Amino acid sequence: MTQRDLFRSTPRPWNCGRIIGPKPPFKAKHVWAIRQQLKVAGRIRDLALFDCGIDAKLRGCDLVKFRVSDVAPGGSLRARATVIQQKTGRPVPFEITDTTRDALSAWLKLRGPRQDDWLFPSRTRAGEHMSTRHYARLVQEWVVLIDLEPKAYGTHSLRRTKVAMLYKKTGNLRACQLLLGHRKLESTVRYLGVEVDDALAMSEQVDL
Repeated sequence: MTQRDLFRSTPRPWNCGRIIGPKPPFKAKHVWAIRQQLKVAGRIRDLALFDCGIDAKLRGCDLVKFRVSDVAPGGSLRARATVIQQKTGRPVPFEITDTTRDALSAWLKLRGPRQDDWLFPSRTRAGEHMSTRHYARLVQEWVVLIDLEPKAYGTHSLRRTKVAMLYKKTGNLRACQLLLGHRKLESTVRYLGVEVDDALAMSEQVDL
């Protein structure tokens, strides 16, 4: 068998041409840019979904299952909310910032009264919520809007964004753990990609 024949018979790696590893969080400038693009395009639902994704710090499977009653019981928007994570069964609290409240208010007005209570209902399946696949496609569209590499970012980029900023600013892993709903602190360390250099940099700031 020649070298060419051997190359042809070798199975194509599953990750050939793909960017693997954890998806990076968005930077503050990315968040601002995506918001502006969605506002200009009049994509009211997408803006509310994007802002919710940033604030809630949840997996896509939990975000798409938000109900109106989770964020606006009785029609009044909350400043904070709590949802149960599908993966862990643990309650996770999150803040609803003024920016997100404004986006949600506009979306709820456009959404109007419906028989179902889904915050982001499916447009193709009556009575169902938006699918995680649709949410993932939307994230890819948002990334393209600001000329980022779509393969490099995903739904977890939204989940990681605020906690990554919080960790960088405070170094408080426990707070990040609570906001992400992780059972173990080690999971948060891995999720944020905390390295020895990070620990040393924080330690150097402590002068005894």
